[in-house]
Amino acid sequence: MKVISLNIAKPTEISWRGKAITTGIYKSSVAGPIFLDKEGLENDAVIDRKYHGGMDQAVYAYGHNHYQFWKELYPLLTFSNGFFGENLTVSNLDETKIQVGDIYELGETIVQVTKPRQPCYKLGIRFNDPAVIKQFWNTSKSGIYFRILQTGKVAIDDEFKLIEKAHNSPSIAEVFRSKK
Repeated sequence: MKVISLNIAKPTEISWRGKAITTGIYKSSVAGPIFLDKEGLENDAVIDRKYHGGMDQAVYAYGHNHYQFWKELYPLLTFSNGFFGENLTVSNLDETKIQVGDIYELGETIVQVTKPRQPCYKLGIRFNDPAVIKQFWNTSKSGIYFRILQTGKVAIDDEFKLIEKAHNSPSIAEVFRSKK
């Protein structure tokens, strides 16, 4: 796996069910490098700290290899890196092979796999179709949250180098299926 894009958001106000809400799902690519702190990326807006950010969800990675699947389902949408609200768009992400607890060196950082993303209504807003939430649950393409064990900078083209493989731990895909 390799970092293809670094993505951060500014707070964005949108209308949902007649209410103004603020979200950080609308992420844009930045040139980087960017600093990964214990609770997230430098300058990234994390609005709802109950479900996003924090120690166990400091960084969200999504596979660029998954984008084609969604492009086929939603051909009228324009997809760009960060579309799923991910901080890191990465190549060759396979949630069936990555286990909770796996530890990687990434640029100057050390990161540990914590859990899959659970889609919320804001993904439906992003797609302009609430049906995407159920479609998301019916795949293994959840993406991965990481905790930061060692802070530092990450740049485009940095590779995830496995330092320690978790033993007797479920894959991200297994955890995601169990949450349905």
